[in-house]
Amino acid sequence: MKTILEEVQNKTFAQEWIEENKTGKENYNRMMDEDQSQQIEKVGKELRERMSWLKN
Repeated sequence: MKTILEEVQNKTFAQEWIEENKTGKENYNRMMDEDQSQQIEKVGKELRERMSWLKN
């Protein structure tokens, strides 16, 4: 966590994020796809679909 804080403070994180967006978000999209395939995400989606009060 200390390393991450340092990257935020020295603007490395922001520079990498800007570059990621300029180049099509390949890493971001890959990580999102990996996260969405996790069992907890699948179960969460099914549960949210059953909660009618969450629908707008």
